[in-house]
Amino acid sequence: MGKWKTLLFLLIAATLVLAACGDNETEANADGYRLVEKGKLTYAASGLYKPFNFEENGELTGFDMEIGAEIAKRMGLEPNPVTNPFETILQGLVSNKYDAIIGSMAYTKKRAEQAAFTQPYYYSGGMIWVAEDNNDIQSPEDLKGKKIGVIAQSTYEEPAKELEGDIQYYSSDIVALKDLTVENRLDAVITADIVGFEAQDNGFAIKEVGTPLWVEQPSIAVKKDNEELRDAIDKALQEIIDDGTYEEISQKWFGRNLLDIDLENAELLE
Repeated sequence: MGKWKTLLFLLIAATLVLAACGDNETEANADGYRLVEKGKLTYAASGLYKPFNFEENGELTGFDMEIGAEIAKRMGLEPNPVTNPFETILQGLVSNKYDAIIGSMAYTKKRAEQAAFTQPYYYSGGMIWVAEDNNDIQSPEDLKGKKIGVIAQSTYEEPAKELEGDIQYYSSDIVALKDLTVENRLDAVITADIVGFEAQDNGFAIKEVGTPLWVEQPSIAVKKDNEELRDAIDKALQEIIDDGTYEEISQKWFGRNLLDIDLENAELLE
């Protein structure tokens, strides 16, 4: 009898452990989607991608954060922004650490294998940046063998490899650009055109090389099996675009509308 009691105890304990390690999501609400915390839209960004998402005075702010807050508002939810290193941000989504990624993650077919994506909420070009006094690098071909800074697990990594450069990995574009201009540890940085132009406005002595290598489509990612949430976010996003709220936020941070781009001859990153 003692053995059976022991076995029963072990089975109960195992069940409790599995429950604790299981799905973190609440049950589906009336709209059919699930949330990790009831009544809140929990969305993640690296917090290191100024001016899109960054910390200031202990608070997360930036373009991504304001877009996320407006989307949550339209969904009748409380915005709950959190940070996660960009190189593991998709893994965090898959393991239910948060509901969505609103952190300037571009849609790619490879990422779409792990997550469901909304329509793009802005467009951005992948650009090569060098120090202002660098006249040796005039084209992508000049990067062969050169030290190129990129964000780990970003869309800039594969193109940098194709250019046969010596890739140096970073968690922050700002740190990479400082290593380019102040520390002289890099020959070039590949990042978004918007980020580079913003850095120029903030005193970084850098310049772009040629035109953008491609146009990418930053979109909002949710779990692949939670498409109802993706659709609800898409609906809220379209509402803020249609009523002019998106335009106001974009003008505030960039002085232009980041969705206003000629895609006819653009090479879209897939």
